[in-house]
Amino acid sequence: MIILKTIEELASLKGPIVLAAGTFDGLHLGHQALIRRAMDEAIACGGTAVVMTFDRHPASVVRPDRATKLLTLNKSKIALLDRMEVPALLLLEFTPELASVSAEEFITSLVAQSHPLKMICVGSQWSFGKGGRGTIALLEQMGCEKGNKGFSVTQIAPIQVHGSAISSTRIRNAIGAGDFAEATACLGRSFLLEGRVVKGAGLGATIGFPTANLDVEGMQLPPDGVYAVTVLHQGDVLSGVCNIGIRPTVDPSATAPIVEVHLFDVSEDLVGKELSLQFVKFLRPERKFNGLEELKEQISRDCFEARKIFSA
Repeated sequence: MIILKTIEELASLKGPIVLAAGTFDGLHLGHQALIRRAMDEAIACGGTAVVMTFDRHPASVVRPDRATKLLTLNKSKIALLDRMEVPALLLLEFTPELASVSAEEFITSLVAQSHPLKMICVGSQWSFGKGGRGTIALLEQMGCEKGNKGFSVTQIAPIQVHGSAISSTRIRNAIGAGDFAEATACLGRSFLLEGRVVKGAGLGATIGFPTANLDVEGMQLPPDGVYAVTVLHQGDVLSGVCNIGIRPTVDPSATAPIVEVHLFDVSEDLVGKELSLQFVKFLRPERKFNGLEELKEQISRDCFEARKIFSA
């Protein structure tokens, strides 16, 4: 898969160009249908399908105080697109400068660098340009203008699961409620919480249960509690228990949740490594214990229960 970073690089691709445009957070079944529609059109016209998206969620720039929680990191999004055999990805850096570009100017630049731009495929709710003022109606209007070489617009209807339309918001709500079956049905694959291991206080090791603390800033988290998890690490599938929460026993003043995982039979120092967690079963809510000894006993029970789940 060719990865482009600027609109100008579209000129290097064989035309006609068929764009699949969107934020594509989660790359769920609806997103996949939109992208495959663009790929089919590109094959039919002998051109190149290009997925156009952004290196971060636009909300993190235009309204950082209410930034949308993420479902997928760029690294995984790229891997998923590559697995779909997408020919080219236009991954634009979403900056305040890009956010200030008008919808008309943005589309005009796409047209100018594509030889030619044949079609733009979008979801029914997609908006673009400064203030989100670009609409599907505007796209269709600009596509008919003589100077824009007559590109067409294909609007993909939402894909439904269990009688309701799939959306990234629906998936975030499902994960936030701990409904992993719902999230899986919409994603078309298991939900994975991804993060880089960062150095912690090392308290877990002192009570016999070393943990890997994950930096998951900006990611959508499941509810606080203890889970049996499988963990993907450099091609290996490991198992363990994960705690999400504020750890009231060891840090009564904490307010922000921490994600930490104890991996069974692993002694490797994982600091700096990327881990992906799949939540297998909710074991119990997080609670405060009367000291470290009581906490240690409960963790032992959690691990015993998790091992039973995996052995079954």
